[in-house]
Amino acid sequence: MKRLADLKEDEVLALAVSSEEEDSQIYKHIANRLRAEFPSTAQMFDEMAAEEQDHKNMLLTLFKKRFGDQLPYITRQDVRGFLKRRPVWLMDNLPVDAMRRQAEIMEIEASNFYAKAAEQAKDVEVRKLLGDLALIEKGHEARAADLEEKNLPADIKHEEAQTAHRMFVLQVVQPGLAGLIDGSISTLAPIFAAAFATHDSHSAFVVGLAASLGAGISMGITEAMSDDGEITGRGSPWLRGGVCGLMTAVGGLGHTLPYLIHDFWTATFIAAVVVVVELWAISWIRWKYMDTPFHSASVQVVLGGALVLLTGILIGSS
Repeated sequence: MKRLADLKEDEVLALAVSSEEEDSQIYKHIANRLRAEFPSTAQMFDEMAAEEQDHKNMLLTLFKKRFGDQLPYITRQDVRGFLKRRPVWLMDNLPVDAMRRQAEIMEIEASNFYAKAAEQAKDVEVRKLLGDLALIEKGHEARAADLEEKNLPADIKHEEAQTAHRMFVLQVVQPGLAGLIDGSISTLAPIFAAAFATHDSHSAFVVGLAASLGAGISMGITEAMSDDGEITGRGSPWLRGGVCGLMTAVGGLGHTLPYLIHDFWTATFIAAVVVVVELWAISWIRWKYMDTPFHSASVQVVLGGALVLLTGILIGSS
């Protein structure tokens, strides 16, 4: 792996060409990813992709003039410490604001590269072009903000924020809430049945651990297999399944972990307090994200949880 200082001037230009081309493709990918739901932001990224193509053409024109038609093969992976770009598939689930910030970071990093490359260039024309591109890229952070201001007036930003919120609810909150409800409520019966049947903290903990992890795996797989997200817009099944499974396990483990305490009644009291906190959290999430009145959500959740809890206690005490 080479250092930037070890590169010849034709290699520096070739590296810059490949970098501009890749950045342009990244911006195009983001634009296509956002076009259906965030058309104004997609237009901003289209314009930035076009500007990267202009930079590439400037570099190619100078390269052909100075070194001919054959570009040396060199990529960003061949140069130690060169600009790192996040794989595009990792950007697909980023919030739209995070994508805009990512573009600003890319422009700053490109500016630093051109400034460093210009310092070591000996050829006057190469040095001038690299220096000019450093200034251009440095101005692109402001340019990105200008494009955002141009393409994203306040009403469009508000509309896109509402769309992003709806997607967050569909892709994260709903599966997470379903998992938390299942984990917090459905595991109450087996855990408290085991607790009151044995009056032994360890036995209750083992049953709770098995029930929580088993329910998490089951709910995660069920959520992932229920909908591929293509038609409903609910996003990646792996994301939804992972969120649902994790929150299911968390819901069950919340009132399982107190049974690590050796004293049975102390553990049971703390587990009961945790159950109250879990039910309150579920009610708050339903009020915050699902537009359910808090009083109504509390009554529904507490009633359901109380019935399952009493079922477990009655079975364990019989």
